[in-house]
Amino acid sequence: MKRIVISLGGSVLVPSLESHRVAEYAAVLKALASRAEVYVVVGGGGEARRYIAAARKMGISEAYCDDLGIQVTRLNASLLIGALGDAAAPVIPEDYRAALALKSPGKILVMGGVTPAQTTDAVAAVLSEFVGADVMVNATAVDGIYSADPKKDPSATRYARLSPGELIDIILREPMAAGSNTVIDAVAARVVQRSGIPLIVLDGRDPENFKAAVLTGTYTGTLVSESGKDPLPLE
Repeated sequence: MKRIVISLGGSVLVPSLESHRVAEYAAVLKALASRAEVYVVVGGGGEARRYIAAARKMGISEAYCDDLGIQVTRLNASLLIGALGDAAAPVIPEDYRAALALKSPGKILVMGGVTPAQTTDAVAAVLSEFVGADVMVNATAVDGIYSADPKKDPSATRYARLSPGELIDIILREPMAAGSNTVIDAVAARVVQRSGIPLIVLDGRDPENFKAAVLTGTYTGTLVSESGKDPLPLE
């Protein structure tokens, strides 16, 4: 059975507690789990950024802000585990060895952040190496990787395919701070490069479209792969 690691952006899953897609994604993940081993790393989203903004106003360090963000990612992960019920491993691992130990056949493993200064995309990339994933999918709030921020630059173009080296060149242009909201960070990009595991970045705001992308291979997004071979659909 194929292994898929999903980096599920907090801006996709829990933009805020008043507006979330937890129940919808729980249903999608259950459907995927019948076709593959599923690992999910959940981001902090809007709630994490609210905590971080409050901490910064008090002059709290960036490392402490990062740790606050990690706590929120784990709260989001716990909410998703609750929605998954018996389909999920019931405990949130706090490191990669624990993730390996907690994964059991047929169960979806869900985790959040691990280390300050490391985004959940980086966590997903390292987890992909640990479990020997066939593909990592980054479900985010944009439909791929662009030459510039498409929300700020209307002339930005989306890349259909990139090599890991090209991805790193693009990512290194972006600054990084606690609560950073770039499509993917430099640590994740370098881990993708060294592991050789294909990465797909796509718009996850519609859970049903996300499911169709994984199960049929039909999607709009960016494939990051040295070979250029698309690992979707899962077979």
